[in-house]
Amino acid sequence: MTDKASKLSIRNVFLWTVMSVVTVSLAILSCLSLYMQIDNYRSELNNKAFVLSDFVARTSSQYIFNNKDEGIAKELGHLVAMPYVLNAHVYRKKNRQQANVEVPQIFASYNKVGQLMTGGKEAQLESLLLNPTISDTGDYLEVSTKSFDAETGIHLGWVYLRLSTREFNSLTQRAIFTHLAAVVILLIIAFYTAFKMQLGISNPIKSLTHFLQQTSRHRDYSSRASGSKIQELDTLANAINVMLYRMQEYMEMQQQAEERHRKLNSSLEEMVNERTTALKDANRELIQALEKLHQFQRQIVQNEKMASLGDMVAGVAHEVNTPIGLGVTASTMMLDRLAVIQKGFDDKTLKASAMKRFIDESNENLNIIYRNLNRAAELISSFKQVAVDQSTENSRSFCVEQLVNEILLSLQPRLKKLKHNINVKCDPTLSVETKAGPINQILINLIMNSVIHGFEFMDAGTINIRAELVSDDKLKLVYSDDGKGIPPEIRKRIFDPFVTTKRGQGGSGLGMHLVYNLVTQALLGSITLTSEEGDGVEFVIIFPVSDAKYV
Repeated sequence: MTDKASKLSIRNVFLWTVMSVVTVSLAILSCLSLYMQIDNYRSELNNKAFVLSDFVARTSSQYIFNNKDEGIAKELGHLVAMPYVLNAHVYRKKNRQQANVEVPQIFASYNKVGQLMTGGKEAQLESLLLNPTISDTGDYLEVSTKSFDAETGIHLGWVYLRLSTREFNSLTQRAIFTHLAAVVILLIIAFYTAFKMQLGISNPIKSLTHFLQQTSRHRDYSSRASGSKIQELDTLANAINVMLYRMQEYMEMQQQAEERHRKLNSSLEEMVNERTTALKDANRELIQALEKLHQFQRQIVQNEKMASLGDMVAGVAHEVNTPIGLGVTASTMMLDRLAVIQKGFDDKTLKASAMKRFIDESNENLNIIYRNLNRAAELISSFKQVAVDQSTENSRSFCVEQLVNEILLSLQPRLKKLKHNINVKCDPTLSVETKAGPINQILINLIMNSVIHGFEFMDAGTINIRAELVSDDKLKLVYSDDGKGIPPEIRKRIFDPFVTTKRGQGGSGLGMHLVYNLVTQALLGSITLTSEEGDGVEFVIIFPVSDAKYV
């Protein structure tokens, strides 16, 4: 359906087209016919003027030659029988012996009753020769003819005639009226014929339109359009009937399909309800299993964190045993030497040399005890800070380089037997406020991954740790090594849980998953990996910090 009604109809287009063509055709034909008829009347009038002027010229030539004006006047008087002759003047040459002298002189004239003699026409005689001219008012026609001697051919004079054009005008007006009447009558006939013809075309179209509207409104696709005597409309009606037939078949097929669907739906409703119930139960069990899996995964991640802390405790405990053992040995030796001095003092056998030796040994042993106890105190302090950071989620201000060095110091028990080199590049005055615990765990996991996986079968490797501010509130940690890199099949899912190359060899596959969670959830940052197999790895970690400054 169109948005707006059409401004034209077949009836109007047909009538306007036919009437326009007929009107233009009749106008052209009438104008042409009228022009030819008026031209014919004009030719007749000119011929009449030519014949009459020639007759008067022949009649008057002998009188002009003999110079008898009484006879020519009588001859001109016969023109009264011709009512359309208004004036007739005969002119002669003043000196007819001179051939080159063309000066006319009035010789005789005839004037119709009520008509005055026309004077001053001598100058127009030559221009009116064989060129009849109708006056500006259209009331008369003027013409002139030369008069010659019949025997000698000498030019004797001129004849001037003025003829009335009343009959010519009357015939012209009658012709115009006749043509106009004929055009009007033909236009009426053409309009009537076109009106009847358009009814013969528009009425079947209206009937067909009404039929389609009724069919569309009532959706009665079983009805059929009637034929027409016009071939095109009959073809259109047949095409509409074919379309209705196909639509009827389609509607019947659709009704049958809907009936089958209703029956199928009624039979499947119970089955759907049963399967929906079973699906709900299965979904409930699946959700419970998924929750248990998440709990198990969180427990494993927590165990992994505690396991890394346990490994650190064992390493630090082993490392602290050495300085404490040396301190105990030195203190035992001091007690033994003190007992010997005490005995010599009590027996009054103490010598100066023995006392000096005791003082030297005491100084040496106390230095040993001080150095080893100081070493143990540094290890315990570093371990305590790392342990506190790992077990808490609170933010604190710290020097970034000092934090990294403390982490490396806590890992020293596991790294001292290896020849790997760790380089830290960071401004020693850089201080930030953020959560130190996640950073501890992230660096410990990355370093241990490099040692276990990246430097496997390598005697010495290099680890670079770089820290810098990328803006006033963002810190970037770049961790890289020159190990064997990560295979492509592992690299694209490196942060997924339980992804490891040491399956069955003690690897849980949760290290990098824990790193990803710590970066994105604990630090609210992002981590990206760049690695090519055989060309090491590079992790770029960016996370927000506060109170960043250089002190």
